[in-house]
Amino acid sequence: MWLENKNIYSNRPSKKLNQKKYEPFKISKNIGLGVFQLELLEGWIIHNIFNEDLLTRCNELQFKEQHVEPAPAPTIINEEKEYEVEEIQKHRK
Repeated sequence: MWLENKNIYSNRPSKKLNQKKYEPFKISKNIGLGVFQLELLEGWIIHNIFNEDLLTRCNELQFKEQHVEPAPAPTIINEEKEYEVEEIQKHRK
């Protein structure tokens, strides 16, 4: 299930820069009428129970070209996230 970004706050400078939906998560438990418990990623510091209004069904990809590898997790150095840049691409017009 995709999780809507409503009521989820990030450290990005603007809400416009946030993702609209987060990950596809697995449902670990159906709590009740329209309430589900999700298996969240390690490091997420939010409650893992959500109303069905915040969830969208994740459809299987039809073609292998649609699959995008997730970005690697950052390395934590001195309590700061650090990423390694592999390549800088030129701007295309």
